Amino acid sequence: MKIAITGGGAAGFFAAITAAEMHIGSSVTIFEKGHVTLAKVRISGGGRCNLTNGCESLNEFSAAYPRGGRVMKRLLQEFGNRETIEWFESRGVPLVNQEDGCIFPESQNSESIIDCFHRECYRLNINIVTQAEVAEITPQPAGSLLLSFDNPNLEPQAFDKVIVTTGGSPKRRGLEWLEKLGHKIEEPVPSLFSLNLPTDQITSLMGIVAEKTSVSLPGTKIKSQGALLITHWGFSGPAILKLSSYGARVMKERDYSFPVLVNWIDVSNEDSVKEHIKDIIKTSPGKLLNSVRPFDIPSRLWNHLVSKCEFQGNVRWGDIGSKGVTKIVTILTADLYRVNGKSSYKDEFVTCGGISLDSVNIKTLQSKVVKNLYFAGELLDIDAITGGYNLQCAWTTGYVSGLLRD
Repeated sequence: MKIAITGGGAAGFFAAITAAEMHIGSSVTIFEKGHVTLAKVRISGGGRCNLTNGCESLNEFSAAYPRGGRVMKRLLQEFGNRETIEWFESRGVPLVNQEDGCIFPESQNSESIIDCFHRECYRLNINIVTQAEVAEITPQPAGSLLLSFDNPNLEPQAFDKVIVTTGGSPKRRGLEWLEKLGHKIEEPVPSLFSLNLPTDQITSLMGIVAEKTSVSLPGTKIKSQGALLITHWGFSGPAILKLSSYGARVMKERDYSFPVLVNWIDVSNEDSVKEHIKDIIKTSPGKLLNSVRPFDIPSRLWNHLVSKCEFQGNVRWGDIGSKGVTKIVTILTADLYRVNGKSSYKDEFVTCGGISLDSVNIKTLQSKVVKNLYFAGELLDIDAITGGYNLQCAWTTGYVSGLLRD
């Protein structure tokens, strides 16, 4: 059996290795459009490759996928994070589980993952062809699939099975070749990005991290929690990246211009916050507001929030009155900012959208409209928050598609 994988990324390699192991004697070829393979794996996790997450709850794990969570819940039961850990460690890549659940190679170097894949490809005689972008797939009368390439030096080739793993496409036109075959396309939009606050003075506090925050989009149920990093352009960090994932389509619809609410202490009960402030007033009535930081907020951030409350002069805690208490509670739990634009998060961009799951058999990941054609990875309308979940999607869907089940 001749098997082609179009796309030499994480999902492509995993699909190729699975196909070669499960279909002994078959010829497997990876076609990569670029000069090198696994480019995105190389920069993943800041070059350390956060390859999965140690989360033990299937419900919690699948909830990390704003799009495709229901499908991933099913597929993860077949090949989840435990199987991923065993797969890599059994192939000579020891892993470490961080306190936050992120799992990395012990080497803290993505090259360990890349070397592992190349070793497996060598062991299994998997062919790798670079500068080989597939331009068209043409179904043949006997059931095979003819691949045509953009590279004029490559002749069209027919394969019995094809797995498409070309990754997320930032523009719809990058998916038209698959749409022509009859697949439904979910409009691609960016996910996992930081937020620009070009006119806000808080950017002068760049480098400060508020460890426990919750951020939300007013008028929606979209909300996330985690650390928030103040940058010279606006907001970043896990809380913001998760918010951008959950709200990817809403933010696109609003042309990346919208208000965002920040709860700097991630405490939703305003009465308990009010009691905390009143305790400070009781114990430190003669101290200046700037000298006592509620909830251990970073000092420069607290100074900024006090200034934003517009208290007159050097106010002391004992002098703020009930209106002052309300001001502080509001600034801590519902601080409003105006976002105008987005910035990519390092090089770890993710695209929301792609091949609609309506066009795919979710048990096998085979196309519903073209027999012997399968999909895996970010090309599918599945994407996740940060924390190793997107690469787990690559391993899971690569494995399931690589089984080549009808």
